[in-house]
Amino acid sequence: MPQPILRTENLSYSYDNVTMALSGVTLDIPKGKKTVFLGPNGAGKSTLFLHLNGVLKPDSGTVFYEGKKISYDSSSLAELRKNIALVFQNPDDQIFSATVEEDVAFGPLNLGLNREEVGRRVDEALSWIGLENSREKPTQQLSFGERKRVALAGALAMKPNVLVMDEPTAGLDYEMVHELLELSDELNNRGLTVIISTHDVETAYEWADEVRALNAGRLVFSGGSDEFFEQAELLHDLGLMPPLAFLLNQQFHLRTGSPEKPYPRNIVELSQKFFSTTNQSVGKITLVCVDEEDIQQMAPRDDLLSVSHMHSGVFGSTARRIARKRQLDVHYRFHAVEFGLLAASQGSDFTIYTDSSLCGLVESKVKELEMHTGLHIDVTKASKK
Repeated sequence: MPQPILRTENLSYSYDNVTMALSGVTLDIPKGKKTVFLGPNGAGKSTLFLHLNGVLKPDSGTVFYEGKKISYDSSSLAELRKNIALVFQNPDDQIFSATVEEDVAFGPLNLGLNREEVGRRVDEALSWIGLENSREKPTQQLSFGERKRVALAGALAMKPNVLVMDEPTAGLDYEMVHELLELSDELNNRGLTVIISTHDVETAYEWADEVRALNAGRLVFSGGSDEFFEQAELLHDLGLMPPLAFLLNQQFHLRTGSPEKPYPRNIVELSQKFFSTTNQSVGKITLVCVDEEDIQQMAPRDDLLSVSHMHSGVFGSTARRIARKRQLDVHYRFHAVEFGLLAASQGSDFTIYTDSSLCGLVESKVKELEMHTGLHIDVTKASKK
C-alpha cells in the first residue's frame, strides 16, 4: 500500500485544557487524491487542518509528512509550509498586504526567491484564479469572493505538494464554486494532493475520491465516498442528508429493481442510468487543446472561433483565460465536460476548449461514462491551423 502523504497518530488538542477539540485522531491522507472532510460545526475540522502544516502543535500525538514526523522549530516549519499550503475559511485571516500583487508575492518572497521567480509565480497564480488584471487593486476594495481567490493564489504561489482548503466554497456564488472545483481538479491532475472541508454533501459526493468525517473531535469515518453515504445512521449522527444523486439512485433501485451500483455521481451518469432513449445516434466531442501561445496571439483563429455557441464550453484555467481575452462565443464556462457528455449522449456534437495538459483528463472522464453506461463517444482533437 502506498505511503500516505500525511498521517496523524493519536492526535489530541484542547484550546482551554478542558474541552477536547481533537481526541485521539488517527488518519491517513493518500497522495495525489482529492480528500474531503465532513462533519458538523465544532467537529474539529479546522483545528485538524491547523495541525497539518504546524500552525498548532498537538497536546499529544504526532503528525507525519511523507513518513517523517514534523518538527516545530522555525526552519522545519518554514520547510513544511513550502510543501503544505493552508487556505483559511475566512480570507481576512490570511490577507495582510495593501495590493493583490503584494499579497500573493508575500509567501514566495519569504522563501528567499529572486524577484524574477517571484514574478513568475505571482503571474501564474493570478492567472489560475482569474485575477490577472487586478494585481494593482487594493485588497480592501475586493469583494468577499475575490478575497477568497487572492488567499488561494497566495497558497498556490508557494507551489506546494499539498493544498488544504477550509470551507473554500462558503460564501461563493454558484459560478465561483464550480470554477473553484474545476481548478481543484486541474491542480490535482498536475499531481497536487487536494484536501477540503465542506458542509456541502453534493460537492463532496461528486468531487471527492476519499472522505474523512469528524464528530466531536473524533474520527468517525475514513474511506470512499460511496461507502460513506451508504451509512444512514452515521449521516443522521452527523446531521447530514445524503446527496440528491445518491437518493434518486436509491429510489430507482427500490422501485425498478435496477442494480444500485455503480453509483451515478453526476447528471450525466444519472441521465444515462434512468432514462431510455429512442435516439440511438451518439454525437462526438471535439477537443481544442490550447496553451499559453494561444493567449498571446491577438489575431482570431478559425479553429478557436467557428463552433456553435450552445454546443461549446471551456475547461481549465488557460482555456478560461482565452475565453475571457479572446471573447470566445462559448456557452458553458464551467461544467463544460459534463454538458458536453450530455450533448453527445443525445446525438449532438460538442466542442470543448481545454488546456493541453488537461486533454487526457477529459478523455478519462469520457471513459468513466463509458464504463457506467456502455455508451461509446468518439473524442477527436482539433488540429491547429
